[in-house]
Amino acid sequence: MRLVPDEGFPDLLRTCKREAFHLEVLDSYAEPDEHEPLRRFLAGEPADHAWFQSWTELVQETVGRGIAITRVRIVTEPHTDYTRFALAIAALNTEAGEDIRYLPRHLAGEIPPDDFWLFDDLVVVFSAFGDAGGWSGAVTTDPHIAAYCKQLKERLWSLSVPYLEYVAR
Repeated sequence: MRLVPDEGFPDLLRTCKREAFHLEVLDSYAEPDEHEPLRRFLAGEPADHAWFQSWTELVQETVGRGIAITRVRIVTEPHTDYTRFALAIAALNTEAGEDIRYLPRHLAGEIPPDDFWLFDDLVVVFSAFGDAGGWSGAVTTDPHIAAYCKQLKERLWSLSVPYLEYVAR
């Protein structure tokens, strides 16, 4: 496996040929760029989504090339503060072109302890988060690991609910 720092992630999307799938399993993330937006959200202050613009632009660029960006979020119910924040931000993701689905944790069955990205069903990037936040990824092209992640993707996708349907509940 090789490590990819946060700033190397856009290159993974730019080299993707068909689909980038993301599985999220944590109830909270300590991303440094999200501290102030999360604080504002919890305080009921007006949102300023400038911090998120680079992601939405990357998503638009990627889906504009015909690449699907799909995501399943496993969430605990009742929602954590962070999950409520992420649900509000997901509107920006979906407007940019991501297909996000939600699956309550109690309905998910066995899930891995770590998030991962699966590119074209061939390349797996396991997410690692530092104690103070910040993302890096461990990349593998091991066909057995990729096949396992693909099976997880297919099972969890079939059980999950599209974003707009989930928030309408």
